Amino acid sequence: MRSRPQSRTGATALSEALASRTSYRVIGVAVFALATAVAARVAIPLPGTPVPFTLQVVTVLLAGSLLGARLGAASQILYVVLGALGAPLFAFGGGPAYLLGPTGGYLLAFPVAAWLVGALAPRTGGVGRLILGLTAGVVLIHAGGAAWLVAVTGSFEQAVTFGVFPFIALDVVKIALALLITLKFRRRALELF
Repeated sequence: MRSRPQSRTGATALSEALASRTSYRVIGVAVFALATAVAARVAIPLPGTPVPFTLQVVTVLLAGSLLGARLGAASQILYVVLGALGAPLFAFGGGPAYLLGPTGGYLLAFPVAAWLVGALAPRTGGVGRLILGLTAGVVLIHAGGAAWLVAVTGSFEQAVTFGVFPFIALDVVKIALALLITLKFRRRALELF
């Protein structure tokens, strides 16, 4: 006797699809938190500034552009919280004191920047909106970093000199890289997340 294939009800199929989509979202958040930690390990000290060059900005931008505003922000919140709790995820370590150092403002700006990228460049938006969102994300990261450096150094001029100017050319390259990667994987990200 042959066994008949089980038929699924519409509710069961919907439930499985939602569980699968939720699983993908959780995995996406965790992957982008991990990617930001890996990108932090590409840390190159620059002369004359306490802020190193890292690839974290690229992963923050990609989190917002590929996961969307809420999930992108969630991935960066996860990254910052785990690092603040002591996991050695930041460029040179981890722990709550790290957030009080010269790079604390950049790190605290990551979740907001990922959200801003996703909000300004909806995953179904055009290339112009995407460029706007990526650029705004970088500007917000620099604003957070510079504001924190003003608090640390007591000087706006020093904050901009140490925390913004050395990175402008590199950040244009990071925006271009994030743009190319997003355009390549955006359709797949829409299906998954």
